[in-house]
Amino acid sequence: MVRESASDGKIVLTADRTLMSDYNHNIFLGFGACAPPNFIPNWLYGWLFFPPIKTKKGVPVAAPYALRKVEAQLLLEGFDVTTVSPLHLKDHLDDAKVLGVHAMDPFGLGPASTTFAFVLKKEPYLAQFFRALMMSPEVKKAKKRGMKVIVGGQGVWQFQHRPRFVKKYGVDCIVMGEAEKVVGKVFRAALNGEELPEYYQTDVKETPGLDEIPDIVNPSVDGLVELGRGCCRGCEFCSVTLRPLRWCSLDKILREIDVNINSGYTRGVALHAEDVMLYGSTNVYPNERKLLELHEVVSKKCDNIGWSHSALASVVVNPKLFGKISEIILQKQRWWGAQVGLETGSGELAKKMMPAKAYPFKAEEWPNVAREGLGLMHDNKLVPACTLIVGSPEETEDDVIKTLELMDDVKGVRSLIVPLFFVPMGRLKNEEWFKETEMTELHKQLLVKCLNHGMYWVNELIDMSFTDRWYRRVVSQFYHVFARIVRYRVRKAGIAVGNGDD
Repeated sequence: MVRESASDGKIVLTADRTLMSDYNHNIFLGFGACAPPNFIPNWLYGWLFFPPIKTKKGVPVAAPYALRKVEAQLLLEGFDVTTVSPLHLKDHLDDAKVLGVHAMDPFGLGPASTTFAFVLKKEPYLAQFFRALMMSPEVKKAKKRGMKVIVGGQGVWQFQHRPRFVKKYGVDCIVMGEAEKVVGKVFRAALNGEELPEYYQTDVKETPGLDEIPDIVNPSVDGLVELGRGCCRGCEFCSVTLRPLRWCSLDKILREIDVNINSGYTRGVALHAEDVMLYGSTNVYPNERKLLELHEVVSKKCDNIGWSHSALASVVVNPKLFGKISEIILQKQRWWGAQVGLETGSGELAKKMMPAKAYPFKAEEWPNVAREGLGLMHDNKLVPACTLIVGSPEETEDDVIKTLELMDDVKGVRSLIVPLFFVPMGRLKNEEWFKETEMTELHKQLLVKCLNHGMYWVNELIDMSFTDRWYRRVVSQFYHVFARIVRYRVRKAGIAVGNGDD
């Protein structure tokens, strides 16, 4: 239903080049954009990790899911809106009155970006490409004639740490929070030439209910489809836990999958939630009926299934259910992946900063939950991309030692484990950032151990990711070469790493 008639004027939506990519159809390769330029030529690195998405007259075949939601809401309200690749903006901005920009990590202040920037001492690709977008000649030209710029997305909190860039980039309004109930009035005000607030923080009353979240109308990158929003774990360092937990109906999920499939873009799906294992649940126990129904129906419709995130405790609390889901998924594929928050190997630190992460187990049991959960994932062919937090506010040397011990225990688990410097977010947003100058010898040992773990598994992970078609097997050789170069450069720097097959 259209709430009110939209004002005249064209709206263009876009995102920087690292986001307008489908990452060679492996969404986790997108983490490569968090790294800075390195020993690989920029053109080759970009082709490996974030190649430009295909377009037709500048319109991408798929776009980031969050941007598609904004697009859907604006179309629902009657606006003239087009989503455009950043490489083709010059062909679409001449008559645009408003430019909406999706931002994920605009200044490279996210945990992965700050960690990689420390290692290589350079600004990450994603920050460079965001700046290139905002300072591009076509955007500057359009701004001079009066076009308004509105920025939204998961990474807009970073503008509060870089306030001078708001004026430098010519940003008229930054929308913070879930936007479905507010984008219409913000864009309408921009089209009407009304004054816009520099920051628009959505409040609780503006949080959309499930019936107020529109279906996407055009394909999303790598077939990403939202299962729900929010999280019940309440980790202190996470901003997602500040949102109410809501689950989409199966019909809504299937409608969005159909948008992707019917377009011809993809026959796969990436199921997105902060914990896919809790789909349809109102607590920390998985809802077996809804989970099995979801995967059975989706498996019949799609050629492959991936997960965005999964919690270890949700797997451990019902391993038989996890095994059943694995059987459904593996009927059509060799493996699937998910991002997993490992965070620490210390039960004491878990009790302080993520007391509900292990529920229904006790927080101090977290190391055992992590070991068992990762073991179950290995046995059931789920490949986790794990995050570890380095330098959290209450971390002690003993906590780091416990994490090092956990790394030893899970070296036989097929996975990537990425150490991330602590970034103040969620309820810890007022804490101090962890800086590289605070690195201890134990921290350095942890980083090296994570690197060794990745080098051990990387060849197998590459082969698993690029074996479904002959041309992808050819492409996989480029990733193998990249891994060998990384191993050589690391050894040359005096860091001992294995061969990946020993």
